[in-house]
Amino acid sequence: MKKKFFIYLRALRVNQWMKNLIIYISIIFSGQLFNPELFVKTTEAFFIFCLLSSTSYVLNDIIDYPLDRKHAFKKYRPIAAGDISMPEATFTVFTLTIISLLLALFFSIQFFFLSLIFILLHFFYSLFLKKYPVIDIFTISLSFVIRAFAGVIATGFHLPIWMMLTIFFISLFMATVKRHAELVAQGKESRFSLYRYNEHFLDFLTYSSATSAIMSYSFYTYFEKLPPIQTLFGEYFSANFPDLEARKLMMVTIPLAVYGITRYAQLLYERYEGERPEKLITSDKPLVATIGIWGIILIILIYIL
Repeated sequence: MKKKFFIYLRALRVNQWMKNLIIYISIIFSGQLFNPELFVKTTEAFFIFCLLSSTSYVLNDIIDYPLDRKHAFKKYRPIAAGDISMPEATFTVFTLTIISLLLALFFSIQFFFLSLIFILLHFFYSLFLKKYPVIDIFTISLSFVIRAFAGVIATGFHLPIWMMLTIFFISLFMATVKRHAELVAQGKESRFSLYRYNEHFLDFLTYSSATSAIMSYSFYTYFEKLPPIQTLFGEYFSANFPDLEARKLMMVTIPLAVYGITRYAQLLYERYEGERPEKLITSDKPLVATIGIWGIILIILIYIL
């Protein structure tokens, strides 16, 4: 029984729930991270989207069963390996869909409709959209924007357009890198859409999305103002440095964003590990350090200065 439980955890891809942490962006950048009520609401939204994501993962593994069995490491996934039968997987998809949508409905009607759009987008992606080049990676990017918007609905604090564009282009960059890694490591047989991709085209998409992500984030750090909240040293800086535009200090994080993106691309071209972005983000020490330093600076600028 215990073994079966861990098999189901692997099928649900709990290790990829970290993608839904993007829901917290709304309260982080609005200066409400330490607001208990909003933090609890955001956490509830996070877990609902974790269930929705797991639902789409299981459905995708059901549909990709023939291809996964031929894949180098996807063949070890529970459904492809035969550890979970097709009837069990189908029942899991049905159950998780009902539970997650009911939880979303109890959360709020707006959140329910956004959750419904999210799960339908993933269902259509698994069934049809992932077979078409460019459309497949744009669908993935859109799903991350929906996650960010879920945080907006949960808290009521909006995200500026430049931040939304940053999220879209970074996710587009990572999706493109993943396709490049799949094409190089496994060949076109591992995914239908790869028959219409080639390395030069994917390189172009990688450069374009990376550049767009950097530009969008740079515009965000320059044009957006810090949230009007009481910070630890806010009164001191207001009294002694009244002309200091604190938001402009966010521009010091631009080099970190540039390095993080280029480091991720470097890992792709050196090791071809872009197929598993969650592994890269959590295992590469320079990348982990960059994200950590960026987060610390962000907290200092928004909540302390």
